Amino acid sequence: MEVIFKDIQQVEGNPVGEIAKMENKRTSLVAKIASKYEVDPDKMMATLKATAFKGNVSNEQMLALLVVADQHNLNPFTRELFAFPDKANGIVPVVSVDGWSRIINDHPQFDGVEFKQDDEQCTAIIYRKDRSHPTSITERMSECRRNTSTWTSHPWRMLRHKALIQCARLAFGFSGIYDPDEADRIRTSANIIEGATESKTDVENLNKELGLTSNPQVPEPVEQENDDDSEVIYDASVPSD
Repeated sequence: MEVIFKDIQQVEGNPVGEIAKMENKRTSLVAKIASKYEVDPDKMMATLKATAFKGNVSNEQMLALLVVADQHNLNPFTRELFAFPDKANGIVPVVSVDGWSRIINDHPQFDGVEFKQDDEQCTAIIYRKDRSHPTSITERMSECRRNTSTWTSHPWRMLRHKALIQCARLAFGFSGIYDPDEADRIRTSANIIEGATESKTDVENLNKELGLTSNPQVPEPVEQENDDDSEVIYDASVPSD
């Protein structure tokens, strides 16, 4: 019987073997990251569930966050990376401004960045060692500014962050991660869907802007006043001007 079981395990596509492989990968990733920060794997998972996630989270969602942390060499304990669950049982990984700075500076081809900014727009210019021409992106205040406390108090800094992050996406091909301002928009759109405070077209346009593929069904709009601006996710550790 033991020999038969081993033979079954070797058959391509065998579900028992695939499950075992997935479990081994999960265990090895958790152990790898726990070893990197010299913490107990079980305590690490419990701590990150409580600190790096907003909302209830499954082991699978926690694993997804660890995959992103490992891929980009981000430290979830220092809030370089955090997340919140989405409605499809996945996650929305959020990289703080400090985290974006890390992955940009850690890229082996990064060769500097310049900014050109005024009251109306900000242009970020990123240089790569392996390219003869830089990548530049311009973000406009009229398109990006929102009615939040951080945009009100530090509009130049916020616009500079937006330009840097969008430019980095094109220069280095970063994908599948969001900045805190984008995450706040996604969270707001989710609340809109549940509270029915905007039209379906408004939500679809926001999803398109943020690169989301979901097409939620939204009830007819209902008049509802919402001036809650308290949950801004930008950390106090954002570099000063």
